[in-house]
Amino acid sequence: MSDLSRPEGPRIIAVANQKGGVGKTTTAINLAAGLVEQGLRVLVVDLDPQGNASTGLGIDERSGTTYELLIDEAPLTSVIRDTDIEGLSIVPATVDLSSADIEMMSNEKRSFLLHDALRQTAMDAFGWDFILIDCPPSLSLLTVNAMVAAHSVLVPLQSEFFALEGLSQLMLTIREVRQTANPDLRIEGVVLTMFDKRNNLSQQVEQDARDNLGALVFDTKIPRNVRLSEAPSFALPVMNYDPTSQGAAAYRALAEELLRKHNKVAA
Repeated sequence: MSDLSRPEGPRIIAVANQKGGVGKTTTAINLAAGLVEQGLRVLVVDLDPQGNASTGLGIDERSGTTYELLIDEAPLTSVIRDTDIEGLSIVPATVDLSSADIEMMSNEKRSFLLHDALRQTAMDAFGWDFILIDCPPSLSLLTVNAMVAAHSVLVPLQSEFFALEGLSQLMLTIREVRQTANPDLRIEGVVLTMFDKRNNLSQQVEQDARDNLGALVFDTKIPRNVRLSEAPSFALPVMNYDPTSQGAAAYRALAEELLRKHNKVAA
């Protein structure tokens, strides 16, 4: 068995890219749903002040949030919310989180707040297989918290010109976190999003990514798909909104590829 087997606890993956609009939240929500389809239990931690992952999973009333988890050190059990999808839960976020970076600065454990919160003993009772952290589109203290808390970082990469620009800064941040706080942090992989196989540019971006990053690039590519864009307005992952769509098939394949990498199968 891999390092994911019980009783070592859930695999924690930070979904991160400092560029906005690359499909980060879409990937966090739909990869989570794809893993749940495989019979696994997944927690999404919304660490983006925009709260799009929370909205996309149908959480409107947000009385317990990641802000309270980090700043007020609220018990994890008080901020976890069930979604309408069995096996998928979320710690929601609100705009309050936008001030968290400043408020955390005076805390000597400021980079470890999420790490400690996700390792409360109460976690064991939930039996999560994966925790996916939806990071903000910046290399902020919130993102650093996610990387310190995580086992690995999953990077959505939009299939567009200059896609690889800025990736070096993200890699540098990952390296710095390894050196200072989380030596075991690794790159889970890079997933190409908004891919259009009819577009020469998308194919060129894929070639450049594979030339530069090699096996770190997932085989699965996420296509541009109208159903992926529509699903959040119905507060559903795409596989629940339209299970037969290309977007659903792609995220289902991504979940399966991720599980193959870890030899992780549902009991």
